[in-house]
Amino acid sequence: MQIAPMIDIVFLMLIYFMVSATLEKQEADVAFRLPGTVQQASPLDMPDEQFIEIDASGRVIVNEYEYDSPEAARLAELTAMLARFREASEAARVEAAVTLAPDDDAPHQSVVRVLDACSAAGIEAIRFALEGG
Repeated sequence: MQIAPMIDIVFLMLIYFMVSATLEKQEADVAFRLPGTVQQASPLDMPDEQFIEIDASGRVIVNEYEYDSPEAARLAELTAMLARFREASEAARVEAAVTLAPDDDAPHQSVVRVLDACSAAGIEAIRFALEGG
């Protein structure tokens, strides 16, 4: 049995399969734009408001989430959240407002620290909730 013709056939088959095989297509860069902020034509009359509770132990709670610890000298997490809230309200062209609801037995220092956080975040519309209101 001659081996030379068999080698020729193997090489011809190898060339055939290499040429006929489909190459994997490379991923292309898909061009798309993410949604951004859209400016409203006119401001809304409805204010955007966050409700901040301060319990008797001095814990600061917003939307059932506790920010910082009662022993913290500055409320850095709350300040950062309020700054993002103010920026989102400005983008929507609505007034950023905060309503404080301190417990009757809440330490005054906790209320002052929350007011400082609001001031540091640039929020000027601060209201106090009345009991039973």
